[in-house]
Amino acid sequence: MSVSMRDLDSAFQGAGQKAGIEIWRIENFKPVLVPKSSHGKFFTGDSYVILKTTASKSGALRHDIHYWLGKDTSQDEAGTAAIKTVELDAALGGRAVQYREVQGHETEKFLSYFKPCIIPQEGGIASGFKRAEAEEHKTRLFVCRGKHVIHVKEVPFSRSSLNHDDIFILDTQSKIFQFNGSNSSIQERAKALEVVQYIKDTYHDGKCEVAVVEDGKLMADAEAGEFWGFFGGFAPLPRKMTISEENNNVVHSHSTKLYSVDKGQAVPVEGDSLTRDLLETNKCYILDCGIEVFVWMGRNTSLDERKSASGAAEELLKGSDRSKSHMIRVIEGFETVMFKSKFDCWPQETNVTVSEDGRGKVAALLKRQGVNVKGLLKAEPVKEEPQAFIDCTGNLQVWRVNGQEKVLLSGADQTKLYSGDCYIFQYSYPGDEKEEILIGTWFGKQSVEDDRASAISLASKMVESMKFLPVQARIYEGHEPIQFFSIFQSFIVLKGGLSDGYKTYIAEKGIPDETYKEDGVALFRIQGSGPDNMQAIQVEPVAASLNSSYCYILHNDSTVFTWSGNLTSSENQELVERQLDLIKPNLQSKSQKEGAESEQFWELLEGKSEYPSQKIAREPESDTHLFSCTFSKGMH
Repeated sequence: MSVSMRDLDSAFQGAGQKAGIEIWRIENFKPVLVPKSSHGKFFTGDSYVILKTTASKSGALRHDIHYWLGKDTSQDEAGTAAIKTVELDAALGGRAVQYREVQGHETEKFLSYFKPCIIPQEGGIASGFKRAEAEEHKTRLFVCRGKHVIHVKEVPFSRSSLNHDDIFILDTQSKIFQFNGSNSSIQERAKALEVVQYIKDTYHDGKCEVAVVEDGKLMADAEAGEFWGFFGGFAPLPRKMTISEENNNVVHSHSTKLYSVDKGQAVPVEGDSLTRDLLETNKCYILDCGIEVFVWMGRNTSLDERKSASGAAEELLKGSDRSKSHMIRVIEGFETVMFKSKFDCWPQETNVTVSEDGRGKVAALLKRQGVNVKGLLKAEPVKEEPQAFIDCTGNLQVWRVNGQEKVLLSGADQTKLYSGDCYIFQYSYPGDEKEEILIGTWFGKQSVEDDRASAISLASKMVESMKFLPVQARIYEGHEPIQFFSIFQSFIVLKGGLSDGYKTYIAEKGIPDETYKEDGVALFRIQGSGPDNMQAIQVEPVAASLNSSYCYILHNDSTVFTWSGNLTSSENQELVERQLDLIKPNLQSKSQKEGAESEQFWELLEGKSEYPSQKIAREPESDTHLFSCTFSKGMH
């Protein structure tokens, strides 16, 4: 697909050249860049285009494009946002996955960009809405749902909106109340508290009281009495709520249908089975899966044909019960794992000739205009890194095995695993028609045989108690598959162990206890491909543990250093900053570059010595199925 000057809106010049988020609001049918200070602030009457750029391990850039439609936006503005999204993709080389986001039904991926949440404000550019500083505060009631990424939605300010299953936030002029439904989880309550803080900072300039009200606990609680006073006094909520359309998250069964797009019209494709062979490179197709509608664009289609296919999909979603459906647009050769999974047969490799023509022309065009094109030219290679065939927005619980018991870890500790221990994790995430559950065991390299056997037994009992519905996996330290990192995201392996079995074993063998202590000297090697896949591995705190291809964190009780090897990139160094928040959040770090270290740095490592300059080899995980695991007695 060729790209000309007219295809590139001037507002998109220089877009997508470095990792981060860029947002444009549609104003008078043109995209206008939103300043970073306003990121996360959306108006119900507007439409937006959002670009998320991610740098891979190789430094190559990948793009995800979303267009967000406020509930009061006009059809013309929504249509402009859809078209501009296709144009932005073309300007970036025609490789991005594109998502349609509707207010109140956003994808988990989109919401994950904005911490802790988004709360769209009334008004928009078309109405000339300007928020008056002296505007009287309006009391509002919000419902919060989600354990990993939180959905916040304003609901009618009435008792009938409350229930036992969710968490509600009542925002009044002088106080914010968090009402915890009796059936809500600890993770949901912690996430909702982040939303309370966000509302306090955003709408009250950080100056108002906060109160937490527990469902069903009223006696001798003045704040609970104050909360219920806004609803006319306390009265018990019904034990079983009527499931309204707003709360109904059930996706009705929907047969998958494939359409080809011909002159803007969706034409059903006949066939007994859904296979890759049905897709022709010079056409666009719509795959309607109910909750998800995919637009597949062949590499040899024109920009106008792609816009036309998107328009046809928009028409398909105008049906009465399609408000919750998500539209996802993919390019031939860059399909998502989720898209491929909808087909009965998808070959391991497809011989798609991916031209650099579009990207090269845009890069040359921008270069002539004086724009830095370094990031644009550094395209993701056709052979992409493996993707995790699993939803990464579910709920994670982790237990440490101690003898015949398992101890549930807090949210803050569930990604800090000791090499001398064994763990069981349960991961629940939304599937196509029902919740999927994975139960796994992780065996530390230094864990003892009794703990391993106990972990296997306890995990098997969990699977049995759930009628053998969960998928089960066994994972070895140092050989974790890509899905494991996708679930845990930020993952720390600490030396030593906390289980009674481990402590008894090292005592009997006379082995020194090296279990990690926050006030001791510790060295961590930082690795991973991005913020959603970070690992900190504790290694021996000596200079020989360093490697020029990695970044490290070194600390004792009062000092923390970060060290960057000469072969590391700025992306590697960004991961160090993120891991510091988890390992030593309360100390100011001292940055050290390889070859320019301070004496104090070397003193903590017991002096200088030689260290390797080559990256520690780790075979990439290439299996695209959920897990492929084996287990044997020999763990070391």
